[in-house]
Amino acid sequence: MQTLTVEPDEAGMRIDRFLTARFPLLPFTRVQTIVRKGELRVDGKRAKPNDRLEPGMSVRVPPLRLDQPTERPRSAAREQDDAAFIRSLILYEDADMMILNKPFGLAVQGGSGTVRHVDGLLAALTGPDGQKPRLVHRLDKDTAGCLIIAKTRLAAATLAKSFRSRAARKIYWALTAGVPRVRQGRVSTYLAKEEPTDADARMRVAKHGDEGASHALTYYAMVDQAAQKLSWLSFKPVTGRTHQLRAHAAHIGHPIVGDPKYFSVENWELPGGIQNRLHLLARRIVIPHPRTGKPVDVSAPLPPHMAQSWNLLGFDAARYDPIVEAPEA
Repeated sequence: MQTLTVEPDEAGMRIDRFLTARFPLLPFTRVQTIVRKGELRVDGKRAKPNDRLEPGMSVRVPPLRLDQPTERPRSAAREQDDAAFIRSLILYEDADMMILNKPFGLAVQGGSGTVRHVDGLLAALTGPDGQKPRLVHRLDKDTAGCLIIAKTRLAAATLAKSFRSRAARKIYWALTAGVPRVRQGRVSTYLAKEEPTDADARMRVAKHGDEGASHALTYYAMVDQAAQKLSWLSFKPVTGRTHQLRAHAAHIGHPIVGDPKYFSVENWELPGGIQNRLHLLARRIVIPHPRTGKPVDVSAPLPPHMAQSWNLLGFDAARYDPIVEAPEA
């Protein structure tokens, strides 16, 4: 057992988000289980997942088994290398937050067999006050692009609230198989894990009321197409479910090129010169600043494998504004 004290900059945080912020390697499903089973106490009382915390509250947490991979001992040289690498990814930074250009193939958090990940690398940027930058949201390992990092607990709580209230506007770009008959549309389904206990399980389209099913809503627009074989789609997710865009693209019959989980098109051949890597980019995000409330608007460049495909197909990334021209929720 351990007892945590709620800090002033954690005021107003939900109990489940508080645990996620304090224990980034703890799966969110485990957080929900701990709270649902009453294993956690706030000032000696059982808590609900959406209960809000106030400074000075005492949170008693049961013993936690964190599947944290064994890492080689950290050295000053490694800390310096990690800090330099993270800094090389920064698209935007101020005293409260950073937005990184996460590369393809770099995991956001640790897991089974994953030693190098953004959350671990951020430890190298721990400030003099002991505060380590925190993840605010997640991207799949093979999704490149805009990843928001909070530099203080207060910023983390405020930015997380922006995501929950859908005040953050997110645009993704993808290369997909085939050309949608409807150039601009809306995908609304329920999604549930095929294997509920597997953190990285494939998502399936489910029915309302199915166990573990959550509503997922995505808007899409076709920007360009090549030879009626490939499409450049712009996605605007309204909700933020696991693998949402990948599952929705497959659901409408136009899976994302290079997707090992959801790509299933009969007699499909990858065009020459296009790499078999996930062609999905978190292209642009606009989110209220955690302190001033003014919009922070950042775009990420195409990762190398997508830039290669865009050049090959004659797509012009510079001519399209992914916020102005994206369909509205």
